[in-house]
Amino acid sequence: MRLPHALPLLAVVVSLAACSSPQPERQLQSGQVEHQRAPSTPSATPSAKPTPQRRPYTIAFGGDVHFEGMLRPRLSNPRTALGPIAKVLGKADLAMVNLETAITTGGTPAPGKEFTFRAPPSALSALKASGVDVASMANNHGMDYMDDGLADTLSAIKRSRFPVVGIGKDAAQAYRAYRRTVNGNRVAIIGATQVMDAEFIQSWTAAAGKGGLASAKDEASLLRAVRKARKNSDTVIVHLHWGTEMEKCPNPAQRSLAPKLVKAGADVVVGGHAHILLGSGYLKNAYVNYGMGNFVFYNSNPATTGRTGVLTLTINGRKVLKDTWTPATIQGGVPVPMKGASKTQAVADWEDLRSCTGLSARPDK
Repeated sequence: MRLPHALPLLAVVVSLAACSSPQPERQLQSGQVEHQRAPSTPSATPSAKPTPQRRPYTIAFGGDVHFEGMLRPRLSNPRTALGPIAKVLGKADLAMVNLETAITTGGTPAPGKEFTFRAPPSALSALKASGVDVASMANNHGMDYMDDGLADTLSAIKRSRFPVVGIGKDAAQAYRAYRRTVNGNRVAIIGATQVMDAEFIQSWTAAAGKGGLASAKDEASLLRAVRKARKNSDTVIVHLHWGTEMEKCPNPAQRSLAPKLVKAGADVVVGGHAHILLGSGYLKNAYVNYGMGNFVFYNSNPATTGRTGVLTLTINGRKVLKDTWTPATIQGGVPVPMKGASKTQAVADWEDLRSCTGLSARPDK
């Protein structure tokens, strides 16, 4: 049957009308609605990926750690090696200690040293299992077993994949910052030691093509490392081994180095060596701690070297917003957090240590 001549014209009109009608909305999997556009409409340019917004984070610091003598058996159970203080460390976004020992079962003790410390590779596993994220080995015991001990230490660090600063196969590695992004903050941590026995300064200091420790006695190298870290970091932290044993106030070398580090770009400077606690506070807008004391350590006197704790800083970018001191006493070689009135008094005593430091309780405005 032939169609009337008018029908083809009607079909064309209907077709044109359909082309000009709005297209139905298409439901996307995300639940959003997409309006289809005519082919002639240019597509929108994809927006750039937003930069993560920084939020405050916390970093907890403990003092000097080794696993000598009575502490060695604790390594049989890495999760409990640091005792009850591990819960305090684990609450922070980052946690750091000073590992004051060589990681080796061999090597030759440094000639003439009265005390030489070493521990098996399980020491690194113990730190990791106890909530520690990074350790510094730049101290006066990091190379107690000389070059063979250093080789074993570097090998153990590499196998464990546990971050360690302040020691390396050469100067570049020893002064290299550990980097991590926390709550959008790019954090850089450098380790160095201002304390070395005079007869070992040259042989223990890392150099080009020579393994060893990052030395704060070589101020130019340390300050260069800080300035390098400052270029692409939100927070720069310098962990130092410094101070005079059993002296509760910072020595001239500490008082001289701290402002230089701050001027170079350090936001936080924390350290220890004296076996006792020293004061903390603000140097302009940077935060400085002059002594964290012993932490996991044998033969500690409850009234002096056995007083310890965890320093927790709340940081956002370059600003240290808050410092919190969790006092503890060393019992059986490990820190046990204090409670009640004794805790309150210990916090007050810790704050009083600031009086001889030249530091302030609050940052500059």
